[in-house]
Amino acid sequence: MKKNAKIIMICLLLICCISMVRGQGLKDATLSLQSPDKNITFKFSQKADAGKRAMYYSVDYKGKPVILESVLDLQLDNDLSEKAMALKVDQHKNWCENLLITGVDSSRYDTTWMPVTGERAVIRDHYNAMNITLVKDDNPIYVMQVQVRVYNEGVAFRYYFPENPKGTYYNITAENTEFSLPEGTQTWFANWAQAPYYKLPLKNWPGESERPLTVELPNGLFAALGEAQLIDYARTKFKLSADKSSTIVTSMFGGAQLISPVGTPWRAIMVAEKPGDLIEHNYMMLNLNEPSRIANTDWIKPGKIMRVMAQTTADAKTNIDFAVKHNLQYILFDWKWYGPAFSFSSDATKVAIPDFDLPGIIKYGNDKGVGVWLYVNQQGLYAQSDSLFAIYYKWGVKGVKFGFVQQGSHRWTTWVEKAIQQAADARIMVNIHDDWRPTGEQRTWPNLMSAEGVRGNEEMPDATHNTVLPFTRYIAGAADYTICYFDKRIKTTHAHQLALAAIYYSPLQTLYWYDKPSAEHNEPELEFWDKIPTTWDETKVVQGTPGQYITTARRSGKDWFVGTITNNDAREVKLDLSFLEPSKKYKATIYSDDPSVNTATHVKVSSKTVSNETVLKLVLLPSGGQAIYLTPER
Repeated sequence: MKKNAKIIMICLLLICCISMVRGQGLKDATLSLQSPDKNITFKFSQKADAGKRAMYYSVDYKGKPVILESVLDLQLDNDLSEKAMALKVDQHKNWCENLLITGVDSSRYDTTWMPVTGERAVIRDHYNAMNITLVKDDNPIYVMQVQVRVYNEGVAFRYYFPENPKGTYYNITAENTEFSLPEGTQTWFANWAQAPYYKLPLKNWPGESERPLTVELPNGLFAALGEAQLIDYARTKFKLSADKSSTIVTSMFGGAQLISPVGTPWRAIMVAEKPGDLIEHNYMMLNLNEPSRIANTDWIKPGKIMRVMAQTTADAKTNIDFAVKHNLQYILFDWKWYGPAFSFSSDATKVAIPDFDLPGIIKYGNDKGVGVWLYVNQQGLYAQSDSLFAIYYKWGVKGVKFGFVQQGSHRWTTWVEKAIQQAADARIMVNIHDDWRPTGEQRTWPNLMSAEGVRGNEEMPDATHNTVLPFTRYIAGAADYTICYFDKRIKTTHAHQLALAAIYYSPLQTLYWYDKPSAEHNEPELEFWDKIPTTWDETKVVQGTPGQYITTARRSGKDWFVGTITNNDAREVKLDLSFLEPSKKYKATIYSDDPSVNTATHVKVSSKTVSNETVLKLVLLPSGGQAIYLTPER
């Protein structure tokens, strides 16, 4: 493969088969585009009814329907801009109803890139593309493209407006993209980013669903509907169609006011034969974003972090000592260290609590190799972000946790993206908390280490919920679940919590949330967290079903870290270690639940020699789990 190789096809028919109604040119075209492995087929068509035209698409996998014929549509109202600039005022009720296809071009792309942090060391970006150019038949200044990419992992498309020669602005009031699914499809519905999940049919949803939306098709396939490169637009959730059965429609959080050239976010449809493949292939969301804009990324350091529960100088130093003991790279000072978090009168450059020597704490941490992160609420960020990050960098702060960010609207989407960029300019890493979810922009701004947008251990969900998350929320990328260990409110076993550090990906992995160093009593199983990294060379979802169980294996160098969790029910699972390197022996250190172990956590630590031919039998307690550390024997 040649890096950045983009080859215009000599013959359009190699990728795109075009059939035209005789005498109509491209007006009533049917276009078809296949994935590089030819398993996925995307079809685009335009149909006329009573003189009005509409665009449609469908998606198949190996001949099986994934998305049935569905509408592609945007609603625009450029009336004010057109009048102000003395342009022709568009009179069409449906903005897309008089678009004519004037051209189709296709290309092939195949390259690889290396993420700064990630679930794999190298990512392949391989797709076939098609750009369909349309023009309003009564106003040629309005040109729109439907841009399509078909990967082996799925399909993505967006609406794109080239630079307008008259400079008019684009006021998008609604996006009505449909996803018509086969009858009998089931979905994992979540009403907001930190909501619980429910498996529901395409009927009687209690509101709109978050993205990504994972679906199980009646033909045995799985798909995930996602949004990628949300940087200059309003967030789009999913709602049920009011008049079409088994059909989902995009639902924007208000309108978007755009200046060309500009594209909407990508609508992504990942397709897989096994639900675990959706997780393994989530790099598709990254590929739909631009390459990194940070030239020197040496300062971006992944790591494990714990929160300082009592914000005093003495407690901070105790946490730093605990971090050194347990190979944690960072500590976090959470909200209110600079005053009331929801007040604009608070100054996020001044400590507002007594007995808190922040410069001394930062120095103490730096001397011991432990960095400091600071929480700042949106009010402080909004008022001070133009200078705040540069000040923190001078202090020696490594990262900022954004708190209670506004999200959804076009205004706050662009604000968050600007704040991430401002942090990058000052060499500050970022973790965004509360209801915000990433859409792959961490490729462009790799200082975005993690984000919440997940129902994690702040709410103490049950084990069944935990088995759903990898197949849903984590398709969007890293999530800060805030894993706990000693808190009495945990609704799972301790081995379950241990395993989450291998199953849940976050290059900034929060451990010991709600915990204090005094809760630890040298539990031997904590060595699993001591050793585990937060970024990976290889990731494999060995087995699993949403809502039931999952086993994830991740490799760093020559070592593997494996996590298995079950739902609220007891379960026996066979773990095939065929992913290990052949002809090598490995020492497997196993961390399992065992009520007979005489510690407060009841975790047994055992070891055995294994190879890629070994199949382990895992006996999991209700809400239980098991963690395994595998290292080559010498």
